Amino acid sequence: MTETAASAPAGPGRERQGVVYRNGALGRRPAVPTSFGDLERAARRASSKRAWAYVAGGAGEGRTMRNNRRAFDRWAIVPRMAHGVTERDLRTTVAGTSLSSPLLLAPVGAGALMAADSDLAIARAAAATGVPYIFSNQGCNSMEDCAGAMGSASRWFQLYWSSDEDLVDSLLRRAEAAGAEAVVVTLDTTMLGWRPQDLNLGSLPFARGEGIAQYTSDPRFLDIVRQRIDAAREMVTERPDVTFGAIRTLVSMTRNHPGRFLDNLRSPVPRAAAETFLDIYSNPGLSWGHLATLRERTRLPIVLKGILHPDDARRAADLGVDAMVVSNHGGRQVDGSIASLDALLDIRAAIGREPTVLLDSGIRSGADVFVALALGADAVLLGRPYMYGLAIAGRRGVEEVVRNVIAEFDLTMALTGARSVADIDERFVRPNPSF
Repeated sequence: MTETAASAPAGPGRERQGVVYRNGALGRRPAVPTSFGDLERAARRASSKRAWAYVAGGAGEGRTMRNNRRAFDRWAIVPRMAHGVTERDLRTTVAGTSLSSPLLLAPVGAGALMAADSDLAIARAAAATGVPYIFSNQGCNSMEDCAGAMGSASRWFQLYWSSDEDLVDSLLRRAEAAGAEAVVVTLDTTMLGWRPQDLNLGSLPFARGEGIAQYTSDPRFLDIVRQRIDAAREMVTERPDVTFGAIRTLVSMTRNHPGRFLDNLRSPVPRAAAETFLDIYSNPGLSWGHLATLRERTRLPIVLKGILHPDDARRAADLGVDAMVVSNHGGRQVDGSIASLDALLDIRAAIGREPTVLLDSGIRSGADVFVALALGADAVLLGRPYMYGLAIAGRRGVEEVVRNVIAEFDLTMALTGARSVADIDERFVRPNPSF
């Protein structure tokens, strides 16, 4: 006799529903909306103009962001009935990291625009929900502090390849010491894309010392800063214009730099640190030759993020990386770029099912996670949704967004008849005839 629904294990989907409905009976609503549209609107109300421009904005006219969503709309889930499946296994393993669900939190820079100590709040929420957090190389808290906040929970580290090779090595050593289980090299941001929402405000967080905590906590970076200060003392330079905006920027640099505010205010280091970051944080000449040196420089599994072309995927596979992330940076780099989900289909056709491939950009719900896995992703990265939760309700907001996405994913599995993550494939989806 098959197990009845009443005696079936709850799973994260029914558990989450139970929590929400029980709280509702007591007059308590969720901290964050459970639908993405409402979540986005609430986050916009909670955010400053600068924060919203940076986190929600995209490149150019926003066509890539729209492409990402349209790509998901072109696919329909086809549930199966009377399948008798009462238990689902959401576990999987990617790049040697065991996951309780096929979800990781993507690295998002300058998160303190949304909430103070953003990376610490995200790290604690990730640990509480059992989801690995990819520490942002452009974070507002150091990787060591974030690792301390997570305890033994899984974390990866995002690497922006600096034009200073010694800084690259220093960041890799620190990531290893901080317990990172993989290094994620972001390939698509060797320079910033054209982002009108930021440009219209004249707002670049890093120029104000926001989002450079990995650097101001790094010994090699601080050596470079001191060398630049010493060199500047030997040169005659023009005095900068003193404007109200310049004073606000100086205060921001001072506040975001480690140490006492008054000491920093009298020091040239905070300003020099921001200027040095802008000069060296990324290497426009990044090549496959650089990437080939990684195996000699770190013992961590290597993940390449930003792959969109099948030829690049083949090259990554030939290089022997542990995983690749199909991503267009959430539509923030190239306007009119191919959607990540469309690129995933091309890449799987080119390299087959064996290499580990993750999907980033456009994931908004548990149903999106299901579609991405059905079309060939091994796991996905969640970005803007959890940042919106952060803006609304801090750590609790991040936790609730993550739990909601996992819950919907679990319920989608239950209602379609998928027994495990490995069971989800193209049998469960079809091109959407109404698109």
